[in-house]
Amino acid sequence: MSKGDTILADLRLGLSDIWPAAVAAIPIALLFGALAAGKGLSPAEVGLMGFLVFAGGAQFAAVELWATPAPIGALVFSTLLINARHVLMSASLVPKLAGFSRGQRLLGLYWMADENWALAEKRARTRPLTPAYWFAMLVPFVIGFVSLSTLGAVVGAALGDPRRLGADFAFTALFIALVAAFWKGRVTFWTVAASGLASALAYRLAGPPWHVLAGALCGLAAAWIAAGAERR
Repeated sequence: MSKGDTILADLRLGLSDIWPAAVAAIPIALLFGALAAGKGLSPAEVGLMGFLVFAGGAQFAAVELWATPAPIGALVFSTLLINARHVLMSASLVPKLAGFSRGQRLLGLYWMADENWALAEKRARTRPLTPAYWFAMLVPFVIGFVSLSTLGAVVGAALGDPRRLGADFAFTALFIALVAAFWKGRVTFWTVAASGLASALAYRLAGPPWHVLAGALCGLAAAWIAAGAERR
């Protein structure tokens, strides 16, 4: 297979892998845009926020905290806390990006989402990651979320609340599928169980965004303990 054929095959594979996540993101993006418009953000501001931040959880948290004047300290802290997991995600991917230029690595990791990361890790198990595959996943996902969240801000109240139709469960269902694809038996079970339980308890007792940190730390600890016990 020629180099051109390989690039074309990777582009097609990236698009075919990301489309379920892109479809699942549609109601979430529309919901975010509508909520942001309800807080007074213009469609242009919603689109710019999506392009510069591109972190669904952090964007929803920012909208919940939004007020006039904006609580800058709380917004920055919550964003850093929710997105801290991206440091670990990026660290796990960097050794697998040997075929990327420095610019491709910087751009690719800047707009990395949980879905792109999980699919890239899955692919890296069987074949090398390539820029063609990575950006074929990344570009449609970013453009789709930003454009649809902007559309949600334009349409605003006419959308109603997608949560009444259960549309907000789309991302939850997607992450369940991603976890299932990574299932490794006992280690995965204890990691998911510890992370889910800690996150749920922190959400009830401390509220967001602390549940994200609690779930991540307890999941890491459980994975380390379970993996060590399995090796022994």
